[in-house]
Amino acid sequence: MTKKKYFLTGFFSFLAILIPYICFGQSYERKTPVVNAVKKVSLAVVNISVEYSVKARPNPFGGLGGFDSFFDNFFKDFFEPGFEKNFKRSSVGSGVIIDGKRGYILTNAHVISKTSNITVTLKDNYEFKARVIGMDPDSDIAVLHIESKKILPSIKMGTSDNLMIGETVIAIGNPFGFSHTVTTGVISALKRSIKTNDRVFNNFIQTDASINPGNSGGPLLNINGELIGINTAIYAKAQGIGFAIPINTAKRIISDLILHGEVIPAWTGIIVQDIDAETAKYFGIPKNSGVLIKAVEKKSPAFEAGIKEGDIIKKIDGNSASSIIDYTSFIKEHSAGDIIKLEILRNKKIKTVSIKIKAFPKNFAQELSLSLFGIRIADRNEIKGVEIMKINPNSYLAKIGARQGDIIRQIDENTIDNKKNFYKAVVKYRTKDTVVVLIQRDRQFYYVTVRLSR
Repeated sequence: MTKKKYFLTGFFSFLAILIPYICFGQSYERKTPVVNAVKKVSLAVVNISVEYSVKARPNPFGGLGGFDSFFDNFFKDFFEPGFEKNFKRSSVGSGVIIDGKRGYILTNAHVISKTSNITVTLKDNYEFKARVIGMDPDSDIAVLHIESKKILPSIKMGTSDNLMIGETVIAIGNPFGFSHTVTTGVISALKRSIKTNDRVFNNFIQTDASINPGNSGGPLLNINGELIGINTAIYAKAQGIGFAIPINTAKRIISDLILHGEVIPAWTGIIVQDIDAETAKYFGIPKNSGVLIKAVEKKSPAFEAGIKEGDIIKKIDGNSASSIIDYTSFIKEHSAGDIIKLEILRNKKIKTVSIKIKAFPKNFAQELSLSLFGIRIADRNEIKGVEIMKINPNSYLAKIGARQGDIIRQIDENTIDNKKNFYKAVVKYRTKDTVVVLIQRDRQFYYVTVRLSR
């Protein structure tokens, strides 16, 4: 075809579009899938405002607390330590109604962690005082409850198992207090790990949809208006990227928070490590082709199922487990009573083993504290923390100078107020090699790194 014919063909095609528009006012469909999705769920998105108190020393120039500025630092030395005053602070976040009949709202734990003075505002400006059902800082998920005389609009749960990099997503929230702001983008990456000041979050969805302070706790939707994630703005350095907690990770946590007020960890009894180049060479397998079982806890579901130290987990329920993050993410989606199938490599042969997950037995925690830390503890009613009542002289704690009568105030990022907190922390960190412990002796405080015994 000649250049002239190409030109004429293109010209007449252009006229075919232009003439009907000029003559008949033809226009294009404006109600896109994004518009439909937002319309479907917007009534279920709520504004969450919290008010909390902070203690700070005033300065003559009006600065409050933290001494972030030059004048704050200068004037703090002019006041006695007890001169602090209480100041009211407020912050704004988002949430989404997941059960309109019972009044349950899903949000981020960090949105409401500083106070119980929480107000929920619906899109029609109706306000409710909210009660915290439960929150889990490790996953940054919280569930609130409001009392309503009528059934509230709620969102449809989707799945995050089959998300595709590049697919369109929609975020709704209250960034900087601008209610029900809608942003769109695509899924940029999956299984992201985010490190904050005090913990690491794994398996996050990364998106280029704008997620700013105030968006935290709001929904991330797919193009059909289904809830696939909970937006979180915990990563202060993020610019032009946002993160969300996959909804499948959230589902089990939501259920535990509603039923128990806390998360009941799923217990397999398996302690794993990544397969590095050296380990892969030793076993004669490719690097990152599974996770190595470095220990199996006695009396655990894995122990009873015949899982052994040195086994390599290749798949969980048909899904490849190429890292600790993969393994942890799969386990976190399960509750006590669930049965999972592990495909393991043992002596260069593939074997399938079924494990029935259990809740970690509470009576094991006391045994763990003795075996891992070498101590027995008791509550101290007059102060926060737990007192070391007995210490094994051969334990690591004893060797670095800890002794009977010392008070344990913190383990890693967990504050220890009583025996219950202490045993929870022991169970939580039992798979680690070391933990940082805050010990009080008289009026002195010491941070020590403790190697756990096994």
